[in-house]
Amino acid sequence: MEGTNKKSRLAMPEQEPKVRARNFEEVPLGYTPEMAIAEAGRCLQCKNPLCVQGCPVGVDIPGFIKHIADGKFDLAIGKIWERNSLPAVCGRVCPQEIQCEGNCILGRKGEAVAIGNLERFAADWERAHHVCELPSREKATGKKVAVVGSGPSGLTVAGDLILKGHEVTIFEAFHKPGGVLVYGIPEFRLPKDIVASEVSCLQAQGVKIECDVVVGRTETVDELFELGFDAVYLGVGAGLPRFMNIPGENLVGVLSANEYLTRANLMKAYLFPKVDTPIPQGRHVVVLGAGNVAMDSARTAMRLGAEKVSIVYRRSRAEMPARSAEIHHAEEEGLNFELLSNPVRYLGDEKGRLTGIECVRMELGEPDSSGRRRPVTVKGSEFVIECDLAIVAIGSGANPLLTRSTPDLPLGKSGYILANPETGKTGKKAVWAGGDIVTGAATVILAMGAGRKAADSIHEYLTWGW
Repeated sequence: MEGTNKKSRLAMPEQEPKVRARNFEEVPLGYTPEMAIAEAGRCLQCKNPLCVQGCPVGVDIPGFIKHIADGKFDLAIGKIWERNSLPAVCGRVCPQEIQCEGNCILGRKGEAVAIGNLERFAADWERAHHVCELPSREKATGKKVAVVGSGPSGLTVAGDLILKGHEVTIFEAFHKPGGVLVYGIPEFRLPKDIVASEVSCLQAQGVKIECDVVVGRTETVDELFELGFDAVYLGVGAGLPRFMNIPGENLVGVLSANEYLTRANLMKAYLFPKVDTPIPQGRHVVVLGAGNVAMDSARTAMRLGAEKVSIVYRRSRAEMPARSAEIHHAEEEGLNFELLSNPVRYLGDEKGRLTGIECVRMELGEPDSSGRRRPVTVKGSEFVIECDLAIVAIGSGANPLLTRSTPDLPLGKSGYILANPETGKTGKKAVWAGGDIVTGAATVILAMGAGRKAADSIHEYLTWGW
């Protein structure tokens, strides 16, 4: 692979679309060492690396890429671990195209360095060889921190603070740690054994994890302080399903993407009956929405045996919020896109089961507050999509379970926790928050970035006081 063109990135091998559309195995197959070295050789090693500025957790990107280019894979993963405790996850699900890769100089006249693919390679190589030493911990401080939620934000806080010498215990409501990484992202995008491996690295460093603990019910935030914790971090995500509030929503066959993906991913319903977790299956499935969650739901439905899967979205393809790679994969796998269409009611039979969705055609008008062109209904354009399963993937909100049991915790719009964006501090003493429960639904790496800032602030508090 000598003489690799600096302008053209090395594509990662993938499963064939017709094959992968019916299995839950990972779609991209990963780089070989030779491919990783060749792609890493494209990096210009900029003196002022803009890619690092685009990384919410500040990974030394040129540093780890240089090690890969030199064939020193152990040094590469060590360099990543300095700033990112979840590299195998981030290499797979982060929107690099709008962050680190979006800032890459090579991308201005050609194709950006495949930073995400290289991060994934380094993490996968280490997991296969187990030759790297975990980062060393500082002297024990005797301080105890409770982290509520084991998603990307909570795991980052735990990983940072354990290295600073504090005791850290994560409290997770589900029976497995990982948060959205295990319940929300399908196996074919993020294998669960990879999440488990990265979580086990934190446990090896001393992080304690207690599952099946619902803070707000099992224990309250105040009771955590009574148990001897000196600080509490709230990284519970935003997992309250949202619906469209249109007629027919209570028909059998209409469900939220949250429930659908949790059953399929965390509870492994795709292995039923080997795993005793049934999941609603449809012959023609309609997914409402066009974000990453919608793509995950639609592609999961296809793998569960649907004859046809349609994505209904009220704007055009250019406005779809999902990652371009996920949209591309969905198109390759044969999903149907009903764009510029908006549901107005669900249709059902005499038994109360879903039979179809009535929609109207839309056209794009002037831009709204989000900068996207506002969809406007086309009069007299009603039409029906026949279906027997509808998955609503139009976003999620803040679950009030924890906040209702913490009345002195200031909340903002729609029940999200108010926290300083630079420190994660809330209005309640010794309580921090970050990730989706503060910002609303966002990306894994942004939640990790919030966790990194909060961890620094918590450490400062434990060292010097509020």
